[in-house]
Amino acid sequence: MDTRLDETNGLIGEIRAAAARLEGHAVRTPLLQSESLSRRVGGRILIKAEPLQKTGSFKYRGAFNFIAQMTPEEKKRGVVAFSSGNHAQGVALAATEAGCPAVVVMPADAPALKIARTRAFGAEVVLYDRWREDREAIARTIAQERGSVLIPPFDHPRIIAGQGTVGLEAADEARALGLSVDTFVVCCGGGGLTAGSATAVADAFPEARLYAAEPEAFDDTARSLRAGERLDIVPGGTSFCDALLGRLGELTFAVNRRLLSGVALVSDAEVAEAMRAAFLELKVVVEPGGAVALAAVLSGKVDCRDRTVLVVLSGGNVDPAQFAGVLGG
Repeated sequence: MDTRLDETNGLIGEIRAAAARLEGHAVRTPLLQSESLSRRVGGRILIKAEPLQKTGSFKYRGAFNFIAQMTPEEKKRGVVAFSSGNHAQGVALAATEAGCPAVVVMPADAPALKIARTRAFGAEVVLYDRWREDREAIARTIAQERGSVLIPPFDHPRIIAGQGTVGLEAADEARALGLSVDTFVVCCGGGGLTAGSATAVADAFPEARLYAAEPEAFDDTARSLRAGERLDIVPGGTSFCDALLGRLGELTFAVNRRLLSGVALVSDAEVAEAMRAAFLELKVVVEPGGAVALAAVLSGKVDCRDRTVLVVLSGGNVDPAQFAGVLGG
């Protein structure tokens, strides 16, 4: 399968095409505002609420865009994916909607809610030990044995374009309010949401500053941008942002190094504070990885003074016990 970005149409063209495919399928999630949070940072915050998307995260967009372009024969053979949870759920639901069998390889220590919901959306779940086994190798073996199509979590043009519809929608919604975005902040794990959405926001607001946000111990995006080459995650780090612990992709790095103004690194404590703020001020439940961009803004890691700042809350699939602990923290 061709994994090159379309140099003729351009990524922004692919994102617009993905938006057309998603019309009537994905939720057009709201752009929220909070006077209290805006006062807190000295600017105007616009928040794209992807926890309200189907499956509780932006990942449904990329999965749907990928599967929608498969042939009937490919759909009949099914799909295989590997994910800690959000891509898993997106693939499971998009495949079920397309009448396509799905197998998802997930770490055994993934949040129980994510595993249960992936099964509930119709996928067969294969668990593995993330510390001793290679999830990609397991998924490739299953795909080869069954003749299925492997859907990567971020490093594919169809996935990047689907995730880019988050930024496309948010930019359209901001302009409908008569606003021009000065700063854009989005979480970054593998980099698909970052690459796609940054492309869309840059197209709409060419002067905007574009920032990724990632956990302190998983700073491969920040280090890769400084080095000018894609670097591995440094072993031994820990974070409760389970959705953002994967390595930056090759395609996504190529896009992000061209667009990003910088990367903000946040602690788990700052993420927890952002989760509490989203719940108390916006009435939105956000998982740790989904709150990283808001954490970068509220902690002052990204300067918002006198600026209109677009922030993505990327997902809300958090175990109830963990969320209760964060709120009580």
